[in-house]
Amino acid sequence: MEFLVATGIGTVTATGIYLVLRGRTWPVVLGLSLLGYAVNVFIFAMGRLWQDAAPILSATGRVADPLPQALVLTAIVIGFATTGFVIELALRARHETGSDHVDGHEPGHGPARPRDDTA
Repeated sequence: MEFLVATGIGTVTATGIYLVLRGRTWPVVLGLSLLGYAVNVFIFAMGRLWQDAAPILSATGRVADPLPQALVLTAIVIGFATTGFVIELALRARHETGSDHVDGHEPGHGPARPRDDTA
């Protein structure tokens, strides 16, 4: 089971890195999201799965570590907000440059001219 989880995390991480290295903005946004998911699963897996263990200190019995769950929950909220911000940046860049390429112009073409909305 550990090998399966490690392989899954590695596959999601590799896919996220591949998408981040693409030339378009939407694959970059998806790649960043996948990297965030991979990190969340990694943190969650590091906390181990505890059975019959209380999440709060008690006088008897085993106690599960609640820190990984708290970190993952916080990372999910921050990742959602960051993804929204990155999508807004991508939309603004698309509007300003007229291209969704990360450099602002299509490969093989000259640099894109900014739109002139004043006319």
